[in-house]
Amino acid sequence: MSLFTPSQLSTIKNRIQNNPESLVIICFCAAWCDTCREYETNFAQLAQEITQHTFVWVDIENNPELLGDEDVEDFPTIAIQNTNENLFYGVQLPYTNLLESLIENCAKQSATVVSGPPIIAKI
Repeated sequence: MSLFTPSQLSTIKNRIQNNPESLVIICFCAAWCDTCREYETNFAQLAQEITQHTFVWVDIENNPELLGDEDVEDFPTIAIQNTNENLFYGVQLPYTNLLESLIENCAKQSATVVSGPPIIAKI
């Protein structure tokens, strides 16, 4: 599967509804950020490799509403959600092997984090 953007919100929501066991992995970045530009290619590659989950790339300056009341302190900031809650929200080093491990851990656990952006499946 490919990397989604907020302009594809209806497609994202349909995909989530059709795959309720999958996770949504959101990368919050900014176009001006060199680290983000470098990471986007790797994040997109991971989206093609881990097709059971939905990967979304969000430029926080173009879509600040997807953050809700949350702030981004550094880039990249990752949110991992299921259909009802945030499982992870925080800054992640821009290495896909670390993100893969984080995704695996979130898929195994049901613990949630208190903070995080709005659940994309409910927007």
